[in-house]
Amino acid sequence: MRVALRVGAMVFALLAALPLHGLWRLFRLPSPWPRLLLGSIGRIAGARRRVVGTPLRRDAFFVANHQSWLDILLLAGATGTAFIAKRELERTPLIGWLCKLNHTVFVDRGDRSAIADQIADVKAALDEGWSVAIFPEGTTGDGAGLLPFKAPLLSALDPAPPRVRVQPVWIDYGPARDTAWVGEEPGLLNVRRVLSRPNGFPVTLHMLEPFDPAEIGNRKAIAAEARRRIEAAMTA
Repeated sequence: MRVALRVGAMVFALLAALPLHGLWRLFRLPSPWPRLLLGSIGRIAGARRRVVGTPLRRDAFFVANHQSWLDILLLAGATGTAFIAKRELERTPLIGWLCKLNHTVFVDRGDRSAIADQIADVKAALDEGWSVAIFPEGTTGDGAGLLPFKAPLLSALDPAPPRVRVQPVWIDYGPARDTAWVGEEPGLLNVRRVLSRPNGFPVTLHMLEPFDPAEIGNRKAIAAEARRRIEAAMTA
């Protein structure tokens, strides 16, 4: 019953936001509704978002640890950022459409011949002033530590476009770390497990100090610096 009620509330939020988003687009105004919708869905799922620090509002490349499908909802709700996501999500019913609504840049990690085009797509989004977020671990972890950061996922920063700053983000689930989607657990089972929790749970987004990637070096150095800062916040 709890899962059904939450799913129903998510559908209601979607149906309420869509015409408002369309109205904003009709008048060619920047629409806040994708950000508000994603943030609302995260809250309906039970996540009580708290932001520590100040997120960059534009020309930002957010680099965050990854633990749950909720990460996208929480980070998008707090910043309005677009995401770099694997191509498979684009073909997923509803999820793919929602991703496109939020200006997601899809990449095919297995297609080496298309890497140059994918980097160009990310740089184009940054050049237009969009903030872009990525989870450089490439998969979800259990929240107890960090997995290695995959430097090729930061290829759009080598070299970095002018004005762009990298802001590391530590997404901290605290006592609710058991919500992590790891191992062989099917995605739908994890969603059901999260939505069936009886109470809400706090999730803190630690927006760490931004840095100029051009001052750090190549993508390997940028990945290492972002990882170092997140790990330092986790162990402080």
